[in-house]
Amino acid sequence: MAFTLSLRRPFVADHFHDLPGFQEDRHGHNWEIEAAADLAQESDETLLATALDAWVAAVDYRLLNDLPSLAGRNPTAEALAEWALRDLQAAAVNPRWVKVREKANYWALCRVGEAR
Repeated sequence: MAFTLSLRRPFVADHFHDLPGFQEDRHGHNWEIEAAADLAQESDETLLATALDAWVAAVDYRLLNDLPSLAGRNPTAEALAEWALRDLQAAAVNPRWVKVREKANYWALCRVGEAR
């Protein structure tokens, strides 16, 4: 029986915005990522958890602007959700969507087929 599973992980990271039209000083957030994936069996949860944990390890307690995956982009929740979705796909996870929460009332969701 196939099913959809979502997992959440918290992380802490700083960022700033420095592109024309959107500039903001360096500041940090207690972020949260949630990813949902279609799984063929329960044991596939390990693959999703491992891929999500690897992505979080790459961003946790980092200055997001310094990360090569965000080069040339303001590190917004939208950019992080897109990056995480692509990383999960590259890890052979079958993600449906990734949601990144920057603060309680601000989040972005990237679905399969909508990443640029």
